[in-house]
Amino acid sequence: MRTVRDESGARYLLLKQSGESSLVRDPQTGDESYLENDRLTPVEGESPLETAAKRVSSPARRILTAVHNDRALGLLVEFSDRGRLPVRELLSAYDLCESDLHGLLAEFRAAGLIQECRVAGERGYELTDVAIEGLNSLPEEFDQ
Repeated sequence: MRTVRDESGARYLLLKQSGESSLVRDPQTGDESYLENDRLTPVEGESPLETAAKRVSSPARRILTAVHNDRALGLLVEFSDRGRLPVRELLSAYDLCESDLHGLLAEFRAAGLIQECRVAGERGYELTDVAIEGLNSLPEEFDQ
């Protein structure tokens, strides 16, 4: 399997190739179709697995790459359920030591999933729009 593109720049996964046409899959929809070989060009430097991952929305992919375990995912879900949270409450409410909590918060900030804010005059954090969109899309990503 390889990544190819057509003359408009649309990317596909090349599944089978014959003399005149190729069976390709659209990574966004999963739809398969035949396209003429002379309309397709190999895409260098992009793994077919990276192309296949594009089926998952960009915000959801960002969450999946930033979250390394259930505790980290749970922290994002807590932000989603509870909204803005002050750092002091994050430290007292969850079973995370201070360094683990700050490590997660730093990773989430670097991934663009949370942003610093003020909560009742204290330093706190809240989800970004990207994180909200990503979390909202996760349960339905592969409904078929």
